[in-house]
Amino acid sequence: MPEGDAIHRAARRLQVLVGQVLEVETPHPRAAVKQLAPKLDGRRLESVEAIGKNILFRFEGGPVLRSHLRMSGRWRVLGRDAPVFGKPWLVLRGAEHAGVLWGGPVLELDRGVALRLGPDILAEPPEYDAMLSRLRSVPERQVGDALLDQRLVSGIGNIWKVEALWTQRISPWRRVDDVSDDELRAVLATAHDVMRARVEGVPYRATIYRRKGRMCPRCGTPIKSWPQGDDARMAYWCPQCQRGEEPATA
Repeated sequence: MPEGDAIHRAARRLQVLVGQVLEVETPHPRAAVKQLAPKLDGRRLESVEAIGKNILFRFEGGPVLRSHLRMSGRWRVLGRDAPVFGKPWLVLRGAEHAGVLWGGPVLELDRGVALRLGPDILAEPPEYDAMLSRLRSVPERQVGDALLDQRLVSGIGNIWKVEALWTQRISPWRRVDDVSDDELRAVLATAHDVMRARVEGVPYRATIYRRKGRMCPRCGTPIKSWPQGDDARMAYWCPQCQRGEEPATA
């Protein structure tokens, strides 16, 4: 799944369309039935904003289009007259460029979803106090699961959850009420710093994500993995560096 940093990079590329009157097409049948093109075609695009894992397109006159890529979606910016293959969900054509969305499972006029999201981990400056307050509202949740809840903190995905918790030596299986404010703030700051660097194009190689059975680079203990939370997102952790209660079957 594209994470918050990838969404911010996509929104940055799409800025070339801001301020222009757009031609809007929805070639894919599942997008066409939503009647987005008749509602947006010929309107001026006023802004493109990334919030968590969502991209919001604000059009002249009030409509706000929300795009969430989930597992398979991707945005590309092409020349206005470049060939577009297949059946993309959305094509936004400006004077010189076209924004093209393939595989966009969530594409809709926003009905306030963005207002229900938690503070964006990539905001400048990050609202750490607000994030902590929301995380404290779910004391029984495992911290690795809570960090992925976009209503608590928006933008963190599974890769950065895994890497930030490992960096700060915190087990993903610890309950939120067992993790101190200083520890939570350190995890959030780590996620912010790495993700912000990725937005700016700084390369990053995951340390333990998808490294089950390989040696922890810090202590040499084999990395474990096990599904976590209702969505069964895979957690990776070092049982030596990140001590704490673990799932019985891991």
